Amino acid sequence: MLRFFLGLIILTIGVIIIIKTESFLRGFGRIYFFEKHFGQEGGSRLGYKVIGMFGIFIGVLIMTGMINGFIEWFLSPLLKYNR
Repeated sequence: MLRFFLGLIILTIGVIIIIKTESFLRGFGRIYFFEKHFGQEGGSRLGYKVIGMFGIFIGVLIMTGMINGFIEWFLSPLLKYNR
C-alpha cells in the first residue's frame, strides 16, 4: 500500500513539473545541459518536461510494482558478467 502512495506522489510531482514548466524555469533557472543540446530558447523548457515525464514513468512503475523488473532489465548488460 505504501508503494502505491509513493508512486502516486512521484507521478503527481511529475505532472506538476510538466504543467508548471514556466514557473520552474523562473524559480530554478535554465539548465545548461538542455540549453546546449536542445536549443537556446526552448531547451530548458523541454528539459523540465523530460524530467517530468521521467517522474511520471518512474511513478507508474513504482505504483504497479514493476520497478524491480525494470531495473533488472535496464542493468542486465552490466550485471550479466557478475553471475
